[in-house]
Amino acid sequence: MNASTQLPVTGVGTAGPEAVAPVRPEAAIADRAGTDTTAAGHGARPADGSAQPLRADCIADSAGGLTFDITAPQGTRPVWSAALVLSPRDGAAEELRLPLGPNGSGRLRAVLPSTVALPEGRWNAYADLGDGREPQRLLPGVTDLRPLVDRRPLAGIGRLGVRIPYTTRSGSLALRSWLRGPHAEAGDVLVDAHGMTVTGRLYGAALGPGARAEATPRRGTPEAPGPDPVITVPLTGDGSGFAFTLPYAWLAERRRGGSECWDLWLRVTEEAEPVRIARLLDDVPEKGEVIVHPALPVDGPAGQLRIGPYYTLDNDLTVRVTDEGPDGADTAGS
Repeated sequence: MNASTQLPVTGVGTAGPEAVAPVRPEAAIADRAGTDTTAAGHGARPADGSAQPLRADCIADSAGGLTFDITAPQGTRPVWSAALVLSPRDGAAEELRLPLGPNGSGRLRAVLPSTVALPEGRWNAYADLGDGREPQRLLPGVTDLRPLVDRRPLAGIGRLGVRIPYTTRSGSLALRSWLRGPHAEAGDVLVDAHGMTVTGRLYGAALGPGARAEATPRRGTPEAPGPDPVITVPLTGDGSGFAFTLPYAWLAERRRGGSECWDLWLRVTEEAEPVRIARLLDDVPEKGEVIVHPALPVDGPAGQLRIGPYYTLDNDLTVRVTDEGPDGADTAGS
């Protein structure tokens, strides 16, 4: 495991262990960012009966913080160094150690406050009981993420942190974290035969002169002479609210061949760096599994296409343009 950051000891979370609800199915979806090879858990105790699996109940608060309650083996006496360990899946950041101590009802508790910045990515969860053994991979218990549904942070927040627990393919507990500022949150996405209309809310910035939406082709799409095309779309809205309509005809005219993906951005002023449009503020770690928009037939210069929006594995909003076969099937596959 990587070098770690130890947080100072903090008080327990405000949500008690009894304030739980059944696990939401969309919060327990498979990890599609690559197979989790730690089926027994990296650093887990031997599967010979010498240690029982540890499960962590997880409770969210409206600010985006998370409280973890762990049922430890009978007779466990954690020492001062006991911690819930969050280890980055890709190894690009230091692991984070959250103090783990009694919660007053016979369990162990760790708190990840909303004020603690967790770098964007996927994090595996372990329990280090301070007994000299390797940290044990945690399994998901009961999860209450209701406060994350339709979360509305203050519009002026400088940097937005979002953390959603989920279950990996191996059945272990992990977190998906985002850390963005500014952030353009996608709201309603309305689709018809002419195009798509997106409404949303901007956090950490305000719309100014020259504000606009942009669609840019994803890297890796077929090469063509000249610079990558950028489609500029006028905005409506003021302050933090925004809306725009992207005509599908514009995408069809600029298509370079093959299956193309166009990423959607918000440029808050003429000179500002573009901000990726994404949907993060709810309790669903992977929107593409839950929110599905239709791909509709559109006439292109060289034949009929299918165009439709979707959410990527990072919950960024993107539009896919593909050929449509003679039977109406998408020739690009899934």
